[in-house]
Amino acid sequence: MRLTFLGTSAGTPSRLRNVSALALQFDQQSAFWLFDCGEGTQQQFMRSPLRLSQLQFVFISHLHGDHFYGLPGMLASRSLQYGADTPVTVFGPPGLLRFMQTTFEVSGGTAGYPLTIHEVKPGLIYEDERYSVTCLPLIHRITSFGFAVVEKDQPGHFDVETARSLGIPAGPLYGRLKRGETITLPDGRTVNGSELVGPPISGRKVVYCCDTIYCQNSIHLARQADVLVHEATYAGEDLELAVRGGHSTATQAAQVAVQAGVKALVMTHFSPRYEGQGVEGTGMERLQTEARQTFANSYIAHDFWSYDIPRHEA
Repeated sequence: MRLTFLGTSAGTPSRLRNVSALALQFDQQSAFWLFDCGEGTQQQFMRSPLRLSQLQFVFISHLHGDHFYGLPGMLASRSLQYGADTPVTVFGPPGLLRFMQTTFEVSGGTAGYPLTIHEVKPGLIYEDERYSVTCLPLIHRITSFGFAVVEKDQPGHFDVETARSLGIPAGPLYGRLKRGETITLPDGRTVNGSELVGPPISGRKVVYCCDTIYCQNSIHLARQADVLVHEATYAGEDLELAVRGGHSTATQAAQVAVQAGVKALVMTHFSPRYEGQGVEGTGMERLQTEARQTFANSYIAHDFWSYDIPRHEA
């Protein structure tokens, strides 16, 4: 799995950062998911290796402009510019469907492909054979949701050499054995597939919390995550601004990481005030240093930066 940050600025774009957008790619799968879609996200796609035609799902955290004003244009351009005709499903808070319907009605626009809008409620919002997505409300100035993507456990390593030594021919029988089934061979022998398969490989977990103050639902969502992507709009010295705006400091993001027991914290959604303080990047480095004083494995995201989540070992 890979996270690619397409926008990491809070509120407005800056010289170096666009507003919020985060892509999640999967192993051996061309389709990807997008979390938030601030203004200008479709241009960020043009500057990245990602292909908008392969977009499958969009998850909108809340209805502040820097998180979803890019959505109508991006969805319309996906067909016009890329000729994409595969379905897209958008998940988001109440009001999103009305916004999209009104935008397309007033502008005479259309997606040009099957487009579904789901207004979410807390709990499980999506599940297939490989992944599930859960959302919970966070605490912000308006309704805001955090999302947890959980990969389901995968079967362990199949011992092909032992299967061959038992005279089991390659083919459909291997598939049954990999699923742990017991098979009967032509000579009457029975083989228990569970004896040829190693321990299950636990699935990975990715959590996205933006925008929010420090809150218990962030901790609950992020429990034991491989990576937590959490907003860190302000430095600790600007706590009053964070509280007033319904945002978090870098220290608070790190506190969530510690209490949730995550493996890594990646911070995003930074106030432009921290750019250009003295040497370029000094403000951002200060946010990272602040977070690492609480949680060592903390990182500052920047536009077009990718973070890989390797598959777990058995």
